[in-house]
Amino acid sequence: MATQSQPSRYANILLIGMGNVLMQDEGIGVRAVEELECRYHLPANVRVMDGGTTGMELFEPMREADALVVADAINADAPHGSLARIANAEIRAFFQTKLSNHQLGLSDLLALLTLKGQMPRHVAIIGMVPHSLENRLGLSVPAARSLDAMVGMLVDELTGLGAPPSPREKAEIGHWRRQADMESALCV
Repeated sequence: MATQSQPSRYANILLIGMGNVLMQDEGIGVRAVEELECRYHLPANVRVMDGGTTGMELFEPMREADALVVADAINADAPHGSLARIANAEIRAFFQTKLSNHQLGLSDLLALLTLKGQMPRHVAIIGMVPHSLENRLGLSVPAARSLDAMVGMLVDELTGLGAPPSPREKAEIGHWRRQADMESALCV
């Protein structure tokens, strides 16, 4: 773990929140990264991107990264709301059997990076099994309850990479979080 006088082992860490925020819990990755930024100051070597459901647009930023952390909804044989960390060698096996629409794009990007010999030294996916994929803005109540734990896993991952986020004195709640909270309150 890095301390104030010890630099990060990774000069360029890319943190991507992926998912479709118009499909409730499918947007958990985007919402988790937004929440992380609301609560924490991130070190200068951590670059944050909203990956949405994009594909090849992420290739260049991923290629430039020493470490890649992706927050996303995952399709796994686990109860709704379950959280998982999939890292490095585990990722290839995970993508062989469990895909969502944008995970296909993510697995293709990672395969292309591997083929070109440009894969980041460290890759981790922090994921949650979605409860609801309805066309609705905001997280379902179960997903909203898992959001804090997912943010905690992102903090742990960045800290393990030597880039610990520092808590803000006062959390900055943005427009999208307020909207998501209002929508979540309406979900059953």
